[in-house]
Amino acid sequence: MKVAIIHYWLVGMRGGEKVIEALCEMYPQADIFTHVYVPEMVSDRIRQHRIIPTFINALPRAAKMYKTYLPLMPLALEQLDLRGYDLVISSESGPSKGIIPPSDALHVCYCHTPMRYIWNMYHDYRDSAGRLTRWMMPALAHYLRMWDVTSAARVDSFVANSATVARRIHRYYGVDSAVIHPPVDTSAFSIAAPSELGDYHLMAGELVSYKRPDLAVRAFNEMKLKLVVIGGGEMLDEIRRIAGPTVTVMGSQPFEILKQHYARCRALIFPGEEDFGMVPVEAMASGRPVVAFGRGGATETVADGISGVFFADQTVEAISAAVGRLADLDIDPAKIAAHASQFGREQFFKKMSAHIDGLLAAKASGSTAIAGPQSASRSPA
Repeated sequence: MKVAIIHYWLVGMRGGEKVIEALCEMYPQADIFTHVYVPEMVSDRIRQHRIIPTFINALPRAAKMYKTYLPLMPLALEQLDLRGYDLVISSESGPSKGIIPPSDALHVCYCHTPMRYIWNMYHDYRDSAGRLTRWMMPALAHYLRMWDVTSAARVDSFVANSATVARRIHRYYGVDSAVIHPPVDTSAFSIAAPSELGDYHLMAGELVSYKRPDLAVRAFNEMKLKLVVIGGGEMLDEIRRIAGPTVTVMGSQPFEILKQHYARCRALIFPGEEDFGMVPVEAMASGRPVVAFGRGGATETVADGISGVFFADQTVEAISAAVGRLADLDIDPAKIAAHASQFGREQFFKKMSAHIDGLLAAKASGSTAIAGPQSASRSPA
């Protein structure tokens, strides 16, 4: 079976690329198509595959400014020649599902989220954009929305990375989707001995505006409690500027350093709304609780009162109150880590394989209804 994997861009190793790694393990013979490819920024496993970039890759400064070429990406996807492929898996968050699949191929879209900059977070992105971009965005987003909805018809089966995303898929595309959580390598993390626990809370991940890292920093400034911040991103300089004496901003760190801080922190602070959110699962796999905003993917992974607590509003006061409530929680690291294990890689392999195999079997039998396995969750109608 000839397999093609379509990913929006390969310029780093975030959650979407972790899914690509898992798909590469499932289909070691697959070819990968992408808009922009920076080899040194992705893992060896991904580099082992034949990788074919679109014409976007050859445009000026594409490795850094790839998002500015977003209006050209629908055209670029439709130029890809996928003749001869039996299975096409698109990984969607930026444009990737809009390829023209062969008429006899199965096209499965693993959707991290419909493009947030034209759908659920359009106004946030527009408000934070420069004057020229803000002026151009309404017309460009209107065109991209029409193409995005049209191209959804080229997908045989959507798989959402969370129930939160499944609801968005139904809202914007009008279709149901199976829910299969992304693979988290929970076995890579370990529980620290009680004597090794530190006196700090941790915030980890990319520092971008929609994740609201500023809220956590301001809350810990006010509480005068220790907070360690690990991660890079466009807000790194701002976070360093507003950090008070109890906040340590470490920037990007190697995995081993991050792993140690997960295991030894009092709790992870997660102030943003994520589509799924691998960071809370990694913290829980280390036996540590999570203080999370009670919306989005965290509500599907954090067990309130067992592996963490939620706060209802994105405010300094709400975070401070939640940190206070956490002090009353009976922390059982082994129970927290066991809870996190349900989001491990093996679960992803099992569910994704069953889903795709079921679709292929239905297609081979000539069934007109393509359906996933009985165990796959479905988005609400």
